[in-house]
Amino acid sequence: MVFFMKIGVIAIQGAVSEHVDALRRALAERGVDAEVVAIKHKGIVPKCGGIVIPGGESTTLCRLLAREGIAQEVKDAATRGIPILGTCAGLIVLAKEGDKQVEKTSQELLAIMDTKVNRNAFGRQRDSFEAELKVKILDSPFTGIFIRAPGIVSCGPGVRVLSKLEDLIIAAEQGNVLALAFHPELTGDLRIHQYFLDKIFKNTSNDRETTTI
Repeated sequence: MVFFMKIGVIAIQGAVSEHVDALRRALAERGVDAEVVAIKHKGIVPKCGGIVIPGGESTTLCRLLAREGIAQEVKDAATRGIPILGTCAGLIVLAKEGDKQVEKTSQELLAIMDTKVNRNAFGRQRDSFEAELKVKILDSPFTGIFIRAPGIVSCGPGVRVLSKLEDLIIAAEQGNVLALAFHPELTGDLRIHQYFLDKIFKNTSNDRETTTI
């Protein structure tokens, strides 16, 4: 199957290469010809059919997104219906509201998802752990890797809760946007990346039909 397009991974800070590799492997499984690109500066996001915001240090990530002019491009992409995946710190960046830690550091959240987050919901780096998760979009448990993980404490009516752990929302979806508190890119399980690709291909196909009409 040939499918020419670009999928971008924000590459200014955080765990980038693992997402790039996971997306390439997921595309290869389908026999799809698409380019996975690293987004390090302004001007690349508008050319992409899907965007990944990886884990990292959320305060630094927010600051660099704004400084490089990428933040507004991602907001514009969300408005256009471009699928966006945020993992760990990416879940924080996508949120509409943060906790006191977020307020204290004056993080400029993108406010793309109608969610409120707890930045260090599951503790510090030393508290990292794995858990078998039930995720609504998957037909069997997924091994979630949590590293200084955040959690969603509340969400608006337009947000679909996909998974919870210890009364915290750890996976959620709002339209074209998917947010996870854990790191699917650190496992060999590509089902979540495949689900994200489904959203991208569906959105792109819809765009083509609209253009044809």
